[in-house]
Amino acid sequence: MKQITTYGVRIHAASMKPVQDMVRIYRKVVSFLIKVCDEQWSSVSGIPTLVRKQSFVEGLIHHTKHRAMVQYDQFDVLFYKLPSYIRRSAISEAIGAVESYRSRLKAWNENPVGKAPGVPQAGYTYPVLYEGNVFEQTGDYSARIKVWIRNTWDWMEVTFRKSDADYILRHCGERRKLSPTIVKKGKKWELMFPFEEDVSLRNVNVREQTILSVDLGIHNACACSVMKSDGTIVGRRMLRLPVQEDCLNHLLNKVKKAYKQGYRHIPTLWSRINNVNREISIETARFISAVAEEFHVDVVVFEKLDLSGRKRGISRRQRLHLWKSRDVQGMVTCKVHRMGIRVSHVNARNTSCLAYDGTGKVERGVNHNYSICRFSTGKVYHCDLNASYNIGARYFVREIMKTLPVTTGLGISAKVPECTRRSTCTFSTLISLNAALAV
Repeated sequence: MKQITTYGVRIHAASMKPVQDMVRIYRKVVSFLIKVCDEQWSSVSGIPTLVRKQSFVEGLIHHTKHRAMVQYDQFDVLFYKLPSYIRRSAISEAIGAVESYRSRLKAWNENPVGKAPGVPQAGYTYPVLYEGNVFEQTGDYSARIKVWIRNTWDWMEVTFRKSDADYILRHCGERRKLSPTIVKKGKKWELMFPFEEDVSLRNVNVREQTILSVDLGIHNACACSVMKSDGTIVGRRMLRLPVQEDCLNHLLNKVKKAYKQGYRHIPTLWSRINNVNREISIETARFISAVAEEFHVDVVVFEKLDLSGRKRGISRRQRLHLWKSRDVQGMVTCKVHRMGIRVSHVNARNTSCLAYDGTGKVERGVNHNYSICRFSTGKVYHCDLNASYNIGARYFVREIMKTLPVTTGLGISAKVPECTRRSTCTFSTLISLNAALAV
């Protein structure tokens, strides 16, 4: 499979105003082309490939030697001498925006719930700088890009930050470099370089697999359990980031205080919170990847969290946890795929509520410590570690049941009925399943 990773390089120039003007013009071009594509969508949608769609739209707006008359002849007047590759990048952006809008509008017409989707806008889009036409790298730490300067499109020299360029040279030398995108982060401009590489994932029989089941917690960053198909726990690792968690709680208390005092627009505080949360995500993903490499696992298993829509009745602290979960899973997927390790997701329902030994629901908050739970038998155990056992067990139950013949599977389901409902599977279900198969 192909994997694409992106790295940003901060750029410096005598003045960044030409870059700002280039992006401003590009967004105007995208806005113009969105209207064109929307008006001509009946013709554009019938074209099978993106390249042909680009050619069709370009034929509607751009004069050439062999195409003296076009339908939208004001385009070349408004955007004089626009580089061809910037024009084609804008056409691709506009086609994608209108295609998404039309599909959402069709779904809304079939089920008109809520407001109808609005007409797409250019928004905060940025141009792709195709090499040779609008981007040329002149050295390890320098390049030139085509920008709007002195009322024309001309080349401007930019330099890279040395630490960023050295990182790319050291870690991405064997990957294929694609055309960069220029973006603005805060007050700085960066070139985002995508790198493509071929990765091959391990294909190991489920009975021989070693998995890493991960529970991303609120009180602990993560709890990891290394498990085999027979239920053997090879290793356990836990990560706690007290400094970052304390800083995050302190900032959230500031937000709560600001809301009580009537403030509603506090971007500086939320920016600091997002930065801390980002640091937690990076440290957690790094830890999980290191554990996966240490035990040479074949699969990393996460809970499949429902992050769609607005979470009503949920605290801001938990919303931040959901954002962190999404970011961590994305980072880990990128990291472990490069090591040939697969990533899988299981049903998240009741992984923390049910005891891993099959004794039913657990009681949380023993002695006001929500990292500890008490089983119905009186046993006290760590909540996140208990959940990680159930997560790994659900993965093995699902994969083993898929490999069984239909008749054998029906017989096993009769002996171990918990296998039929993934939301009630626990670690004890895996033990019972293996016992039933051994008979």
